[in-house]
Amino acid sequence: MCSKIVQVVPTKEFTVYVYFEDGKIVCYDVKPLLEKEVFAVLKDIEYFMKTCTIMNDTLAWDIAGNRDNTKCIDIDPDTLYKLDAVKEKIA
Repeated sequence: MCSKIVQVVPTKEFTVYVYFEDGKIVCYDVKPLLEKEVFAVLKDIEYFMKTCTIMNDTLAWDIAGNRDNTKCIDIDPDTLYKLDAVKEKIA
């Protein structure tokens, strides 16, 4: 099992910096997913940024806007943890 996700920081480039409890940081590129129907709602960059959060112990987008874990889009945390580590990008 991978380390716990403690913070997610979305960017205007449709990427998300994901911070793990063990100090690992990865950058997840969401752009390839935007063509899939379930992710289409995230094409609006403001919505992408506003709804990006941690739900179900992983990177997610709170689609319903009410923290309902069954109404979110989330990414498998193991998929995220397997990405190459990156240096922190200071905003």
